Amino acid sequence: MRRKRECCALVVWLGLSAMTAMAGETNRLSLRDAEEMAIRNHPRITQAELLALASKEVVREVRSAYFPTITADATAAGSLGDNTRIAAGGLNNPLIFNRDAEGLTVSQLITDFGRTINLNASAKLNAQAEAEGALATREEILLEVSAAYYDSLQAQTVLEVAKQTVATRQLVFDQVSILATNQMKSGLDVSFAKVDLEGGQLLLADAQNGLDAGFARLANVLGGREQRNWLLVDEPVTSGPPPDATQMVQTALRNRPDLLQLGFERGAAEKFARAERDLNYPTISAVGAAGVIPLREPDELKSDYAAAGVNLSLPIFDGMLFSARKKEAELRSQAAGEKLRDAENNAIRDVRLAVLNVNYAAQRMALTAQLLESANEAFELARARYKAGSSSIVELSQAQLNQTEAEIAQAGAKYEYQRRNAMLAFELGELR
Repeated sequence: MRRKRECCALVVWLGLSAMTAMAGETNRLSLRDAEEMAIRNHPRITQAELLALASKEVVREVRSAYFPTITADATAAGSLGDNTRIAAGGLNNPLIFNRDAEGLTVSQLITDFGRTINLNASAKLNAQAEAEGALATREEILLEVSAAYYDSLQAQTVLEVAKQTVATRQLVFDQVSILATNQMKSGLDVSFAKVDLEGGQLLLADAQNGLDAGFARLANVLGGREQRNWLLVDEPVTSGPPPDATQMVQTALRNRPDLLQLGFERGAAEKFARAERDLNYPTISAVGAAGVIPLREPDELKSDYAAAGVNLSLPIFDGMLFSARKKEAELRSQAAGEKLRDAENNAIRDVRLAVLNVNYAAQRMALTAQLLESANEAFELARARYKAGSSSIVELSQAQLNQTEAEIAQAGAKYEYQRRNAMLAFELGELR
């Protein structure tokens, strides 16, 4: 009779598990799928990419100073009387003739002694910095995706442990209840078995709530607004030799996009400081104008006109504006260098800590596997002893609790190791 009830409970539990898997089949989600979904949908990634594209347009804006400026003009004028002349409103007093004229004005910068060159170089470096910033944002989102995915995967595993725990304790409770009814066990045993069952049910409720919370965080980092229930695909655990912190520090300094971004920003600040220094140099440009006057005063104006010249602009006194701008740019350039140095120091620290955490997580994963194996053996022994009547329900309850805690600890250690690996890849600039 007892064997039959055990078989029935096992069949019911397997059936529920199969139904759950079939219901979630259409919502299967792997880590790669989650990363691709976040790259497509997350607004912070889109924002960073748009800012990177906008910074490229700034390069075109600055580079436009190399090309000539052509302006088309059309002028029609009529006077109230002969020989009308402007006498107020300016130092000149030109004559106003009845006319209609069309022409072009061309202006071309010849040299500003390096200012435009440095401004163009600064804009290019800023564009490269924005591009690296977009990659850094992408890595941050991918790290959040990995953390949320492994958290949800851990919660999903804990939920399965809780379901199995409830099924096992329900089976024990039913067996003890039958034995107590036949006066083969005491009411105290039934009370202990009931407490264990209710504790398992509480664990199941907590695990379900944790999984729902994990799915809510995962939906947010994927760029969605509606929570969905996924069947997460377990990722294989890849373990290798302990990483070399010294080598990985050099890799991080070479590859991390946030450090590259700060490096480009420092270079852009240096170029801009040189451009501000070049404000004290003269600017030389060429100007030309040509056009026709089809309607005119024949005796005063010819049918066409053309002129060209070179203009030299030399700053003499500006109230110390240019020197202040130059000093400000130099100080900001130095500040950008110190900001990069601080970020590199922090990156070195973070890489070393990440290596330590990965090594510790690997050790913890191995230890929890041994703990689970021992807990399973102890539970089987305690169950056999209890059935034989050579131990109390307390020993069986403690063995069940140890087994459940060991299963949860192993799941936590496994996914913590994967989270730490993802963090190490992020610190190295390889999470792309």
